[in-house]
Parts: sequence; C-alpha cells; structure tokens
Amino acid sequence: MKTLLCGALALGSFTAGAQTLVIDVWGDEEVRWAKTLLPAFNQHYPEINIKFNTIGNNQFIPKMVENFASGQVGDLIMCRPFDESQHWFTKGYFEELTEMEGMENFPSFAQLAWQTDSGAQTYCLPIGSVMHGFFYNKKIFDELKLVEPKTQSEFIATLQRIKEHGKYLPIAFGTKSGWDVLEVGLQNIGPNYWRGEDGRVALIQGDETFDSSSYVAAFKALESWRPYLASNFNELTYDNYWDQFKQGQAAIIPAGSWETSKASDSVELGVFPPPVPDGQKQCFFNEHTDKGIAINKNSPNKDAAMKLLKWMTTKEFASLYVEAEPGFFSLSNHFYDINNDIANEMASWRLQCDSTIRNFAQYLDRGEVSFKKMSQDASVGVIEGTITPEQAAFNVQQGLERWYEPQQILRQKMDQSQFCQ
Repeated sequence: MKTLLCGALALGSFTAGAQTLVIDVWGDEEVRWAKTLLPAFNQHYPEINIKFNTIGNNQFIPKMVENFASGQVGDLIMCRPFDESQHWFTKGYFEELTEMEGMENFPSFAQLAWQTDSGAQTYCLPIGSVMHGFFYNKKIFDELKLVEPKTQSEFIATLQRIKEHGKYLPIAFGTKSGWDVLEVGLQNIGPNYWRGEDGRVALIQGDETFDSSSYVAAFKALESWRPYLASNFNELTYDNYWDQFKQGQAAIIPAGSWETSKASDSVELGVFPPPVPDGQKQCFFNEHTDKGIAINKNSPNKDAAMKLLKWMTTKEFASLYVEAEPGFFSLSNHFYDINNDIANEMASWRLQCDSTIRNFAQYLDRGEVSFKKMSQDASVGVIEGTITPEQAAFNVQQGLERWYEPQQILRQKMDQSQFCQ
C-alpha cells in the first residue's frame, strides 16, 4: 500500500534524515496534539515527523474502505472500537500488537474493544474513552436558583421550572441528525435503567430481551424530554441545537464529553451525571471506549510507527493526552491529573457509579438488520411521538430475533414457558 501524504498537515520540526509518519484520523488531533504531545514525542525521537490525514467523522469509515482498496492509507490509522476495526484486522490491514511492549499498561476492558472475539489477538492500541452526561449553563441555573438534579423526578421538575420561567429553552436537543438521539440520548440515560454492564451483557448472552421492562422504561425516560424541547426540534441538527446552547438560549444539553472544550469556551459550564430512576440508589453511566490506533501492516515505516505506539503506552503520553484533548480520558492504568474542571468532575463519576459502554457496539450490530440503526430509529420515533416506548422496544427486539441466535433461543424458551402455564 502507498502512504498518503497529500493534503496532510505536517507537525514536528524537520530533522536531517527524518522519517515521516502519516496518521489517518477523524478527529482534530492535528490541532490538539501540536502544542504538547508531538513536541514531547520529538524530544525522544527528533528524527520522526508526524502528519495527520484528517477525514470527516461521518465519512471516516466509508472513506477508509475506499483507501484500503486503493492502497492510499497512512502508516497508522485511528481505530473505532469493535467490529469495524476487527474487520480490517481480519482483512490483513493491521499489524498485530498482542505482544507489543507496553500493552500491559492497559486493563482488559480497554483492550477488549480492539481484540478478536476470542481475545487472543490485539490489533489496536487503546487510547481514549468518552463519557455521557448533561452539560448545563451555570449562569442560568444561578439565575433561576436551580440545583443539579439527581433523580428522574428532580430532572423533570427542573425542566418544568425552566419552562415556566419562559426565558430559556429547558433542553437543547433535536432529532434531525439521528445518530445523536441514540448516542447522547438513549445511550446516555439508558444504563441507569438496564443496569449498565449487567444489562448489556444480558442482551449479548440471551438472558434478557430488549422489549423487557428495563428498556421500555429507558425509552419512557427519553420520551419525557419532548415537552421541554424547541417547538421545531425535529428540524434541528446536532450543530443547530449546540448553537442554541453555546449562545445561552438553553439551560441544559445532553452531551458527550468530547464537546468539553468547545462548550467551555462559550458558556460557564457545569455538568451532572444521568439522573437515576426514583428510588434507585445505584447509578450507572456510559464511558465508551472510543479511540485506538493501529499500524498499517503494509507501511514502509513500521519501525518508526512502533516507536510512536510504545511512547503512547507511557504515563507521559497519558498525562499530556488528557490535557490536550479535555473530555477524552486515557484508557491506560497510569495515574494522571486532570486539570480541566468539567473533565475532572466527569472522571469523578467513576468513584460513585458503575460504567458501561454503548450496548450496540459489541456483537449485536453484525446482522443484516443493524441493531444500532434499529435503536436509532426507535429513539427518534419515541422522541417525535410516532411510536410508543413499548413499540420501540418491541421493534428493536424483533430485529434482533431475525438473526441473533442467543435472542432466538431466549424467545423460544419464553414461548415454551408461556405454553406450559
């Protein structure tokens, strides 16, 4: 494969006899890594220059498919978790990293997102996770004398007070983009209803159906937002409603931690975790394994690429990474300080609550009927009022049962049980 150099941003000072590494990314690493991360790396390896080939977030997967087919791929590739990256590894695009020095600095849950199903092979180095919660405008909360809600009832009461005051939109949110309704909507609040990892694993193992009361309750909680959205919420894209929040028009926004820097630049920002159902003591939140990095198996610069990856396993990288990209959290087991107040607050949730990942990420999205797409459509339908929470959960379950054997077996057992009663 040829290494893609055109159109990439070069970072790092030029050194005689230098090697250049190109990294294919979907984020803004070319900006965020330039100030501290790359200069620190070049202190160790001044002969290695880094270039980033930035591909749009939504275009990254299809564009990389084209690039792999044509051979226009960088020396290293940022990795999405689970199936997409595993597919590229099985196609022979990624170098195996199982025995790489420094991989022991990452716990098993972090490596899981970039391992084969058996766990025998690792093909991407874990980098960072993102968290889900609710950002809020502190000035609005102070003006209206509001406090952070901890339960679902408190959350709705807070929204109602904002609505009755009339000056601000209670929640900045919309359904036109679609993906966000699932990822910062249902997957944000849902773990409190399906019990985090226990519920996610129960779906995979065929111990619980998606149309159980836990998932219906999660959809009902999502539905409860509707009276507090803009009247044209179905016309608002992700960027549209983020503009509302950053302009001070809305009090609260369901958010991913990746927006920490941009949101902090616009408003006096606060954050609270997903409110728990009334009467529930245990809390859960979504901390998704988001970014890894792989070496192109056909790169002519694999030795230099491995030097970069080994440096990325160190405490030095972990500490600099969380400062360079506030709202992204190192997946290593190194101890490091987080100086950004919002990111630090979100990281503290780990001490209070149990975390999980998005429940569509592992195994369940491999069928011809996409579990992720079904969940997204169901979430949009619930918020827009075109389907009920019960119908939403039923539709997704029906799609799973069309191809996923553990859920088919569970349905047979449930039908037999009903027949025998």
